[in-house]
Amino acid sequence: MTLVALLMLAAALLGLAAGAEIRAGRRGAAGERRGGGQLASAAGEGTKPDGEPRAVRPLGGAGPETPEAALVAALDARLGLRRRLARSGLGERMSVPALVVAKAGFCFAGLLAGAVASPAAPGRLSWLVAIALPAAGFFAPDAWLERRARARLRSIRAQLPDALDLIAVGVAAGRSPLAGMSELAEGRGQLASELAALAAEAQCGEPQRRALEGLRRRVPAPEVAAMCGAIERSRRFGSPLGRQLTEQADSLRAAQRRRIEEHAARAAPKIQLAVALLLVPSVLLMIAAGLLANMDRFLAGL
Repeated sequence: MTLVALLMLAAALLGLAAGAEIRAGRRGAAGERRGGGQLASAAGEGTKPDGEPRAVRPLGGAGPETPEAALVAALDARLGLRRRLARSGLGERMSVPALVVAKAGFCFAGLLAGAVASPAAPGRLSWLVAIALPAAGFFAPDAWLERRARARLRSIRAQLPDALDLIAVGVAAGRSPLAGMSELAEGRGQLASELAALAAEAQCGEPQRRALEGLRRRVPAPEVAAMCGAIERSRRFGSPLGRQLTEQADSLRAAQRRRIEEHAARAAPKIQLAVALLLVPSVLLMIAAGLLANMDRFLAGL
């Protein structure tokens, strides 16, 4: 019974975490579509309304050649596996079929665990255990990817204001923004690696518009989309880029300060709750233990 209860609790927690991470990923995708409107309007052709590249149809309009490829394509279209890999920074290191195999492996492991634990479950809970564990195993890779993507975006957002200031200084000195990005690519961190990929694409002859589109797809953050949109508008219409990047950097720093203040404001009630639930009862228990230990003296005095 103890093992079954632990497995059920682990499955429930994993399912809740997976659901929360998947919902967060969908909200991030919605934010990406809203924030990417500027670059999409500046770039124009070559992208869908949601900012993703248009799929290139094979010659003759033929679909997937094998049932396995059709299944992978269906799962990718339904769950957005390619987008999840891109948001987590694993788009170049892990393919969609590999992710599907990982999800199937975790689902099979959950099925085996459910087959072992469900006979020991009381009553109808056996069916719940047999269903919850494979489902939790199937969505576990999605939860891991979303958690990794959120950590990656937080790191990029933290590094972006300084990068914008450096690019603005280079633009004010007469250099191109891509040249400044190429110098920033020599640093460390998630943003430096993405700028290195952008610089490599530009050096290989990729147009600036498409290189910026690739950066926006790999980093689906509204701040990055706004930076790419400002660079593209400056290239097309000649608007002053340095001032725009400086204002965006100041806005990002103000947003970071607000988030820190909000976290600090939420920390005070948590500390009060910990004091009320842990420290006060422990002090009362210590007082009660002292009273009980000296109860004979109090009774002797009476």
